[in-house]
Amino acid sequence: MIVLSAKELTKTYGTDVILDRVSFHINKGDRVGIIGVNGAGKTTLLRILTGELQCDGGEFFVSSDTTVGYLKQDGGFDSENTVMEEVENIYGGFHDMEKEMEELLAAIEASAGNDAENRRLLERYDSLHEKFRARGGYTYKSEMAGILSSMAFGEESYDKKISTLSGGERTRLALACLLMKKPDILMLDEPTNHLDIGTLKWLEQYLKSYKGTIVLVSHDRYFLDETVTRIFEVENHRLEIYEGNYSFYAAERKKRRESEMRRYEKQRREIERQEDMIRRFKERGTEKLAKRAASREKRLAAMDVVERPAGERDRMKISFHADFQSGRDVLLAEGLSKGFGYGSGRTELFHDVSLDIKRGERICLVGANGIGKTTLLRMLMGDISCDAGRIKIGYNVKFGYYDQGQQLLNGANTVIEEVRDSYGLYTDGEIRNILGRFMFRGEDVFLKVGSLSGGEKARLALLKLMMSGANVLMLDEPTNHLDIESKEVFEEALLDFPGTCVIVSHDRYFLNRIPTRIMELTQDGMENYLGTYDYYVEKKQEQIRSGKQYLESVAQRDDMRTSDASSAAAEDAGAAGDGGEGLSPAERRRIQKEREASERRLKRQKEALEKEIQDLEDEIRDLERQLGSSEVATDHVRLAEIGRTLTDRKDDLDGKYEEWLELQEQ
Repeated sequence: MIVLSAKELTKTYGTDVILDRVSFHINKGDRVGIIGVNGAGKTTLLRILTGELQCDGGEFFVSSDTTVGYLKQDGGFDSENTVMEEVENIYGGFHDMEKEMEELLAAIEASAGNDAENRRLLERYDSLHEKFRARGGYTYKSEMAGILSSMAFGEESYDKKISTLSGGERTRLALACLLMKKPDILMLDEPTNHLDIGTLKWLEQYLKSYKGTIVLVSHDRYFLDETVTRIFEVENHRLEIYEGNYSFYAAERKKRRESEMRRYEKQRREIERQEDMIRRFKERGTEKLAKRAASREKRLAAMDVVERPAGERDRMKISFHADFQSGRDVLLAEGLSKGFGYGSGRTELFHDVSLDIKRGERICLVGANGIGKTTLLRMLMGDISCDAGRIKIGYNVKFGYYDQGQQLLNGANTVIEEVRDSYGLYTDGEIRNILGRFMFRGEDVFLKVGSLSGGEKARLALLKLMMSGANVLMLDEPTNHLDIESKEVFEEALLDFPGTCVIVSHDRYFLNRIPTRIMELTQDGMENYLGTYDYYVEKKQEQIRSGKQYLESVAQRDDMRTSDASSAAAEDAGAAGDGGEGLSPAERRRIQKEREASERRLKRQKEALEKEIQDLEDEIRDLERQLGSSEVATDHVRLAEIGRTLTDRKDDLDGKYEEWLELQEQ
């Protein structure tokens, strides 16, 4: 069933053509990824489809009764509202239904003597109650908490004012609110920005199980591979469709380009052959050959000429060099800790962080949002101080820093002024040549930095970094605003760089190409993984499996202890039977009976406790099995419920073990 179709959509800005006669259709349940270089018109197309922007030609159709949700970067929030107030606005219909049901119940009670009125009110209440249940009235609160939690909004953030949220937090809240609305068509523009790897994986699973249709713009190649089944490539004002994920698109696009070029060359050769024959026929000058020449000319004129395939698109040209080589030991840190605030209001980011970085390493730093990755990066450069620990910077180290927000750029400068201010020894001609390598040409060099797009600012920041001659590159989310082709060029430049790189990134495709080592920052320190992202994931899974095996070994060990304790109790009973010299036979029998009664009572307590421990261990194993199942992995509400239950059961088990150990000592 077609839920959205477009026919010959055209959009221009003055003389600039953005989209030219674009046509396509989207079926119910499709997962569409829109890709293309920055400025190709991806967001423009998305805004046209949501009705936020008028097209200059063509038309599009959205099926009736179909709701469309669009992710806006600012979320359209009221800055004076709290996080929870904005979220509860989404579920206002449930509050109204609950209020109406309460009023109906009161009216039913008041109309007890009027059967007709009572029946009418009961029918209305039953209808409303069924609608309330079917729409999720009894589950929306847990669903709301689950989505907020998955987007890194814990209960402590519910009362935060929107005005106090960072740009990344606003984006995550906007995405959370949109997911709660559950529109029939979900349209997302760069949804992976500002998400850490854990949240990205959750979002992928959520979108895989989403019952509606998804249309998203993204430069995240790994995310596209995991979530979409169709690719729309916007290029040269037109749209090409590929029926597969990003990896399929990349391979198919290469084959298509090669096939188109072969077809073009073949036709070109045929046209040249026909033109040569026509020329020869005419040169002979006979009437018969002249007719044949005219006939061939007609066929040639009627031929559907294949246009020459577009050449390789203009790409950023970047290469990093170091003015001089650093020493072998680049950075050494021991016992670092950092927090903010004082007293009861103090928040600790991390503690006991140690690392040792050598020349030539490419280190990628990962970790949850808010854990302090950017803080650590700036701490290592000496921009901010640590609360504890020490940092040793190696010999001849020259840092070059890329900040993800491009806050180091002066928005009041023009592009050429921004470069000239930092590198005044270059002539304007040399600067313009370098800017041309980064696709700033002609009048573009006189654009204000503040008016540039995110991708253009990213290219300008990388240009300045390239010119710095630094031998240690400190990069904070460098691929966030780059299109796919620019990412590939940037990755090649990093692989060729002879210096050292320390990079904060959540781009998993990037993490599979670049690092020689991945370091995961946690609140309790730093974990090292000597490999790329896939190796890191494999090791994390091994750690989870090891944890489960440890729990099983603890259970087996406790079973053995129970058996040993029973044997010891029997030996103690035998020894007690041999003692008691000097007591009368009646006194010895009384003591023996009391001892036996105490042992039976203790045995029953142990058996009951061991049964409770066994039941808890069985339940924990079952919960862990559910967490690993594909069915539960796609249900974020169920995942949150199981996670909470699992934590509670493990706490109960620890308490039972303590009781059991106390009984063993008696």
